[in-house]
Amino acid sequence: MRRRDLLRAGGLAALGAAAAACGAGGGAGPAGGTQLQFMYWGSTFEQKAVAKMLQAFEKQKPGVRVRPLFTPDEYDVKLNALVAGNRTPDVGYVPMSMSFRLAEQGKLVNLHPYLGRYPQLAGYLPDAYLWYGPDKLHGVATANESMLLWYGKTAVAEAGITAPPADAASAWTWDQLVQNAYKLTVDQNGRHPDESGFDAKQIRQFGVSISFTYAAAWYGLLRGNGGDFADEAGRKCLLDSPEAIEVFQNLQDLVYKHRVAPGPGQLAATGDEVPGTSVLLKTKRVAMVVDGHWALLDMNESKADYGIGVLPKYDKPYTTTQVAGASSIFTTTKHVEEAVELFAFHIDPRYVDLFKQGLWMPQERKYYEDQAAIDSWAGNAAHPPEFRTAVIDYTRDHGVPDVRNRLRNMSQISSDVLTPALQEIESGKRPAAEVLKEAAPKITGMLQGWQHTQGL
Repeated sequence: MRRRDLLRAGGLAALGAAAAACGAGGGAGPAGGTQLQFMYWGSTFEQKAVAKMLQAFEKQKPGVRVRPLFTPDEYDVKLNALVAGNRTPDVGYVPMSMSFRLAEQGKLVNLHPYLGRYPQLAGYLPDAYLWYGPDKLHGVATANESMLLWYGKTAVAEAGITAPPADAASAWTWDQLVQNAYKLTVDQNGRHPDESGFDAKQIRQFGVSISFTYAAAWYGLLRGNGGDFADEAGRKCLLDSPEAIEVFQNLQDLVYKHRVAPGPGQLAATGDEVPGTSVLLKTKRVAMVVDGHWALLDMNESKADYGIGVLPKYDKPYTTTQVAGASSIFTTTKHVEEAVELFAFHIDPRYVDLFKQGLWMPQERKYYEDQAAIDSWAGNAAHPPEFRTAVIDYTRDHGVPDVRNRLRNMSQISSDVLTPALQEIESGKRPAAEVLKEAAPKITGMLQGWQHTQGL
């Protein structure tokens, strides 16, 4: 599964015997030492990086041992079972929507009292913090993952166009994106969509691909067009507003009017599985793809000839951040101080290779502002020259937290109403306005408000 699918599903890896051994918040380790349990999901690569991090933590904390609970599949199901049995780990990843529910149920440690005692905890980017009430902080987003415009350098060069801009001030307008997507889209005979004889059923390379159903892909566009998913109270859905309708109609037009983007099933290699972004660019199946920062690791490992640009703009350039799940400490822990230290340690770029190697972006503010700190994680061959402006500066100055992390009851809203509506727009059977004007009142009836936010 691709990283995006894992984040969407809320988890990735296998609990097995380790879960059966999971007691209530760890206990005594070897020779009377302290033992903690750390539960997480991820790819095999992430598993190795986390294991290395935990070993480094143990070296810094003699007498403390950490048992890793690597859980690659059905993470939310297995974590829910541990919660029900009061057998939760000390520290771990928590699917974002679940984290707010567990916090309100008193299952997660309130980290607010520790902000003054642990400077690192007080130095994260504002959108990283997960508040569930005044002075109530149940965790932080594990990593910062922003949405970007990835492109194939060879495809762009062959089309004779200028590469997508790598800084927000120069971002393409939506019309410029469409114009360039025409030049990048070719059928099996080398014709473009605006040329006579173009065969829309035999497209060799699509100009661009943007997901309809993955909210992080379009939420930044919606915010940049002056719209939002809901009003300030989080009680009225705004997807039937002119701003939202324009964004979703533009997405539909990419497929059916301009014929520069793939429709449902057109990219699937086998069954419903769509190749990852690195494969799409490397094989020239698509020239530009909106996807998350986490694609960087696959880009480098596959040796794709890629570039990174910022998203197209409407009124202002925005991107979507905080796509990752949460990290929290469970109240069942018998070693709160050690658990807080592990919590701060497990997303520290000094100890986790995932930042330097391109899967994660840091949460601490200094890694976006201080040059030495920036170089410590992004000053290497895994991060291309445009990374500073296209990713670091762009995320810091134009990032908005993912709506799925901020709106209560979002999981049910998505499954019951939102996803079916977006799939209908993607099918092209009806205009976006008709679909959204039907869906918005239904969503309004399900809204329960925004999650609590609090500045530091």
